[in-house]
Amino acid sequence: MATPPSISRVIIIVLDGVGCGALPDAPQYGDSGANTLGHISHITPFLELPNLARWGIGHLTYMPTVSPIPLPHCIASFGRLRELSCGKDTTSGHWEMAGIVIEKPFNIFPQGFPQETIDAWVKENGLSGILGNCAASGTEIIQRLGEEHIATGKPILYTSADSVWQIAAHEEIFGLDKLYEISKSARRFCDELQVARVIARPFIGKARSDFKRTHHRKDFSQTPPQKTMMEFLIEAGYPTVGIGKIWNIFNGRGIQKSHETEDNAHGMKTLLEALELYDRGLLFFNLIDFDMLYGHRRDVTGFAKALMELDRFLPTLEEKLTPQDLVIVTADHGNDPTFHGTDHTREHVPLLVYQKNIAATPLGDRNSFSDIGQTTIHALTGQSSCLQWGTSFLEELYAY
Repeated sequence: MATPPSISRVIIIVLDGVGCGALPDAPQYGDSGANTLGHISHITPFLELPNLARWGIGHLTYMPTVSPIPLPHCIASFGRLRELSCGKDTTSGHWEMAGIVIEKPFNIFPQGFPQETIDAWVKENGLSGILGNCAASGTEIIQRLGEEHIATGKPILYTSADSVWQIAAHEEIFGLDKLYEISKSARRFCDELQVARVIARPFIGKARSDFKRTHHRKDFSQTPPQKTMMEFLIEAGYPTVGIGKIWNIFNGRGIQKSHETEDNAHGMKTLLEALELYDRGLLFFNLIDFDMLYGHRRDVTGFAKALMELDRFLPTLEEKLTPQDLVIVTADHGNDPTFHGTDHTREHVPLLVYQKNIAATPLGDRNSFSDIGQTTIHALTGQSSCLQWGTSFLEELYAY
């Protein structure tokens, strides 16, 4: 067994929506056969991921354009994670990484939210009413109702197969501050309904033909009901930093510093800057474009190009790391852009673990996303079983 080096910093990179094969219980979610990475590779012959291949991604699922590299030539350990939580959404996925398994699913409202709740929310915010109140694609509903919204001033309320209360409004005409204000108000009503997230979805444009959502989206999540891995780290004296929408997903619980990002490119730039600012602790990072821009919109080509953008970034990241850094690349759920519908898919997610000068080892199929939380705490504090769920794989990394 190799001698484990001291670790002073853990970087968790969440590829939002990048699954790697249906879970055994996928039929219960209508997701039999989903495979985000595998299907994208089948459909886009131009997809090449040489750096992710060095990190072992070709071993996770069959990808015609990305062959598995022999173990001695891999530079990262690899495996897959299974979600124990009920559901397949952003909140349950990220919370489980941090050590909280959702045993009772959040409520969903595919037929729309209760009228009495909407009436109370409208009255509280002095609104003239709402449009929508249905399950819909975010891009489709602003095309359908955006002009009426501008004419009436009524915000557009919609949901999806996930537990979300989403509010679309024109960023300039309705106003960003007002959109955030009514979204924050909706959070209280959604706590009563057991809805995971309220999402403010601003858009711009003058007419249906040019309506476009902006990067000023803001999430208002439930507060996690239990202690997270981040809070264990804070108690042990390690800083915790969220990059992207991490602060929003946890409603700030356990996140000491937050750096918001506009898209994947800005996120990767922000991560490099954060590596200069914080030389110890946890950097918890979400790359949202895979899910928001390409998975939900069923844009296979865009998804593939985003994966290649990430792949080109890895050598730059590797140069910035020290032997005391542990990098964990994973995802929160699948979002197979070749699948039916426009929602998330119940899949295994990648587990790629990189540390300079440490040989790669197969980590197999793991039983919970919480293995990430246990391993993070173990790596930084030496404590291997702080959380209720999950098993640390730290010692497995140094088996060879």
